[in-house]
Amino acid sequence: MDSDSLGKYITSTNSAGKSWLLVQLRLSKLQERKSQISPEEYLEALTDIHKDLMNLGEWWVGQEQEVF
Repeated sequence: MDSDSLGKYITSTNSAGKSWLLVQLRLSKLQERKSQISPEEYLEALTDIHKDLMNLGEWWVGQEQEVF
């Protein structure tokens, strides 16, 4: 799914509060820009996205049925 489709999905399902989807959107946008940026910029952005993902922790605990 490209970033435009994912963004429309997030908007149409009122999912802007779902941090894991926003991380996925950032990753999708970064993948689309990969050929336009330097390897250093790509790695820096990827590292930042990874850090944010890890900060989410175990957000899914207790809501497995709803999320998965």
